[in-house]
Amino acid sequence: MMTFPTDTHGLIHRTAVIAVGLTDEDLARAVRTKQIVRIVRGVYAEAVRREPEELHRLTAIATVLTGTSDAPLSHQSAAAVLGLAMLEPNFRRVHRTAPTGFRTTTLHRHVGEVSEAHTVVIDGVSVTSLERTAVDVACGADGFARALAVFDAALRRGADREVMAMMLAGSRRGVGRARHALRFADGKAESPGESWSRAQLIEAGLRPARLQHEFYDKHGIFVARTDFDWDGLLVGEFDGKVKYQKLLRPGEDVTEVVLHEKAREDALRAMGIMVIRWVWDDLRRGTVVAKVRHWLVHLALMAA
Repeated sequence: MMTFPTDTHGLIHRTAVIAVGLTDEDLARAVRTKQIVRIVRGVYAEAVRREPEELHRLTAIATVLTGTSDAPLSHQSAAAVLGLAMLEPNFRRVHRTAPTGFRTTTLHRHVGEVSEAHTVVIDGVSVTSLERTAVDVACGADGFARALAVFDAALRRGADREVMAMMLAGSRRGVGRARHALRFADGKAESPGESWSRAQLIEAGLRPARLQHEFYDKHGIFVARTDFDWDGLLVGEFDGKVKYQKLLRPGEDVTEVVLHEKAREDALRAMGIMVIRWVWDDLRRGTVVAKVRHWLVHLALMAA
């Protein structure tokens, strides 16, 4: 197995490979044997399993490092570099913003001005700020849920709500939807799945839930922190991959996490609290609203 030089991002540049005496055939052989994968022309990375966000982050960084433009990364690409979670993002193209724009199969250069105040440098790469990135993604979002998810994520990461509101003061495509989403945004939502859940409940006109409330038993012992609850009588939990990974303790597997969650749910039920759960497929099928509405009515938390 060949050893290739890598940069600070873990990227393998053809120029660096040639400089240490290796050849294009060495690179080609490593690609054929699945030791490395091509990221962009002339740039490779170790062939390991990556989430789509991480692969796009590498692609966006490689595009900047191999290009001549100083236009900052923006939109979904800036979000990937900033670690800003999005709901089902489209990573087909690398996004940048500059005074003149164009679009190819792999690059979308948006027309716009980005001031120095709204750019940051991450790992040596210029990207739009957290607030500007969230606003750009929300304005271009396909639907309320995606706009809400990116604003929730931005607030969770410490974005300034007022700065984002000021950015939405003007007129641009999608600004109405983005303003609407920002009004409901809440950094307590911990994942895009929770944001999508909130979006469906909001659009259905259901009572807003309390987010991330901590429950204690009669002895003052901590029982659970829940995704959603209504008046401490009904708890809603979104079960997603990210959540289970976060709950994994050292040396545990998913089965043990599921057992912990069952014990946690049993403890809540013992306190007289109804617990309902849903997953990604429930959100895609649109069944969450009916489930929540049923229990809100059943528990007299809303009128039928």
